Amino acid sequence: MRYLNENYLSESRDRTGQVVHLSLHYPKTFNWAYDVVDNIAEAEPDRPAMLWLNPEGEEHRFSFGEMKFWSDKCANFLVSQGIRKGDAVLVILRRHYQFWIVALALHKIGALLVPATFMLREHDLEYRLSSAGIKAVVCTDAGTIADVVDAVAPNCPELEKKIIVAAGGAGLAVDQPGFDPQVHRALSGPEHICELVSDREGWVDFNSGVRAASDFWGRISTTVDEPMIMYFSSGTSGNPKMVLHNYTYALAHTITAKLWHNVLGDGGLHFTIADTGWGKAVWGKFYGAWTMESRILVYDFDRFHANDILRLIDDHGVTTLCCPPTMYRLMMRDMMHPETPMPKLTSLVYCTTAGEALNPDLYDYWKQRTGLTIYEGFGQTETPLTIANLNGSHPKPGSMGRIVPLYDVRILREDGTECEDGETGEICIRYDEDNPPEGIMMEYYRDAEKTAEAIHDGWYHTGDTAWRDEDDCLWYVGRNDDVIKSSGYRIGPFEIESVLLQHDAVRECAVTGVPDPVRGKAVKATIVLHSAYEASPELTRELQNFVKRETAPYKYPRIIDYVDELPKTVNGKIRRAAIRKADEESKTIHDKRDGLI
Repeated sequence: MRYLNENYLSESRDRTGQVVHLSLHYPKTFNWAYDVVDNIAEAEPDRPAMLWLNPEGEEHRFSFGEMKFWSDKCANFLVSQGIRKGDAVLVILRRHYQFWIVALALHKIGALLVPATFMLREHDLEYRLSSAGIKAVVCTDAGTIADVVDAVAPNCPELEKKIIVAAGGAGLAVDQPGFDPQVHRALSGPEHICELVSDREGWVDFNSGVRAASDFWGRISTTVDEPMIMYFSSGTSGNPKMVLHNYTYALAHTITAKLWHNVLGDGGLHFTIADTGWGKAVWGKFYGAWTMESRILVYDFDRFHANDILRLIDDHGVTTLCCPPTMYRLMMRDMMHPETPMPKLTSLVYCTTAGEALNPDLYDYWKQRTGLTIYEGFGQTETPLTIANLNGSHPKPGSMGRIVPLYDVRILREDGTECEDGETGEICIRYDEDNPPEGIMMEYYRDAEKTAEAIHDGWYHTGDTAWRDEDDCLWYVGRNDDVIKSSGYRIGPFEIESVLLQHDAVRECAVTGVPDPVRGKAVKATIVLHSAYEASPELTRELQNFVKRETAPYKYPRIIDYVDELPKTVNGKIRRAAIRKADEESKTIHDKRDGLI
């Protein structure tokens, strides 16, 4: 290990071990694929980069040298298909190892990587292809997403090329009758990389094209401030925004890996559980981890099963783990089940989480069971890690942590003045448009109006609200639109949801405000129950009293609705706006107060 990250990241700590200063250093011509991945490959070609697995029993171990080899071949193949610098390519590859090969190749070409989820429907996909001017799509043949592409392609004249990737199992084959693991091991072994062929009319086969391509690739000139990757944000209302990042985004995630995930270089195996359609995948198992010269675990599954994840951690010696609280919660319940074999989890040395409420009971159980603290962090599609419990800190359960000192982050009132301790305001990041902060979005692509709404007066306005305590720890409240103003109080849904999720009856919940003639807004909880529980007035009162005991009584939900499922965006985030809209249309909502129905 050559500690390559130290060429780019400088840090200093105070006497208590807290990180107090960070800075990034890079040349104007920095390109992460060349200057990090290929750099490692040329110096240590056999250094382990990725352990890739799927439920069908396939396994492959990629070195950095192999990643360079396959991404060079892939770059030549994509160029042969007409992909050039600046072209936008939509990549829908679940957790297939081909995602990493394609992403590196697009960075080397200087083309724009646009990851997307396989769960998109026709409206979602047509909007993405058309609004972003997508020239080519690289798509898995697993599931039905290629059918969706075919259905909307005639309406997207800028789409010139459809490239199909044969997925093998992808976690789908194990549920099929007559599954034979030997049949689905065709990708295993060095000689079988990109071996399977997908013969689909109107599509170019990726695997055979890459295998046939030359492995000689000469560097294409790029600059650090050019577009590198673009995500569609998970907006809870309206069409998603297109979040454009330059090459500093990759480098900023060195902080994510080194100071939050705490990945280990030699002997480390990092496991972030995220599909490649979401930004969390490159946060945890691409940019930062590989800048730290660490090995990543990729599990190409279709459905999350807690016992599978626990087994993988033990079987392969995972050292650092990052996943949402929901997954930790499912693993906790699996470990508490009397019929579940107790996992050892002795290889784990560090655990992190983000994205939703981390309940104190989960925090405490995990620490008691493993001896490890779960370190929370915060960021957005528009940013890398900006607030976190970094290594060396002492987290307060439920707090996002402190400001990552690469950024100037403030909690601001609507008039732009800074909030006092304990006062809720918007999380804002200092943004000089002539010298933007590293890793923060360049713009909302092709949308100057929304860009101006978010970046103005020297700040990037995140739209998220929080408050700061006397120790400079930040506590998440909710999205601006989600904050409930009731009887003069500002109530954040996040805190109430966190409390409700501690109750054994609650599987999922969303807290919103509904019109109230006296209070302005009343707090409402929409709840999905665990299968062992049934909705009743008694359960409603029990949940209301539970919230009153755990937090300030004025925050308790005066209305509770029980539903089979919550409305969500394609990336699984709860659409509180849809719940509010449904409530506005409901004539019975006022009769449901305090469990009367």
